[in-house]
Amino acid sequence: MWIVFAILSAVFAALTSIFAKLGLDGINSNLATAIRTVVVLTMAWGIVLVTGKAGGIAQIDRRGWLFLILSGVATGLSWLCYYYALQQGQASKVIPIDKFSVVISIVLAFVVLHEKPDPKTIAGAALIAAGTFVMIL
Repeated sequence: MWIVFAILSAVFAALTSIFAKLGLDGINSNLATAIRTVVVLTMAWGIVLVTGKAGGIAQIDRRGWLFLILSGVATGLSWLCYYYALQQGQASKVIPIDKFSVVISIVLAFVVLHEKPDPKTIAGAALIAAGTFVMIL
């Protein structure tokens, strides 16, 4: 089932980029990011409340809080940079650079999470990196 959600994530991420580029016309990129964030926040808390999972907040330990907060800060900085880049540049150039995060994430998974690299993953990451550079030249 995880693969269905991963595919849906990719589809929604693609729509996010196109909708954002269309919506940024004449709007400050930081304001646009703030609006997007309010929508995401509302949706996320709505899902938590509707599914009755809000009680789980009490079980989050300090380490969990630390890394969730750091993840939120990284997400916010990513979105601010992404919207500015998208507003200033061509979507067909900005999007591949943004998706280069896949390669960076794979490297970090090996280094930080100590996941074992396998030839397919390394080859795939190398192809993504090569494709990214070809698309932005």
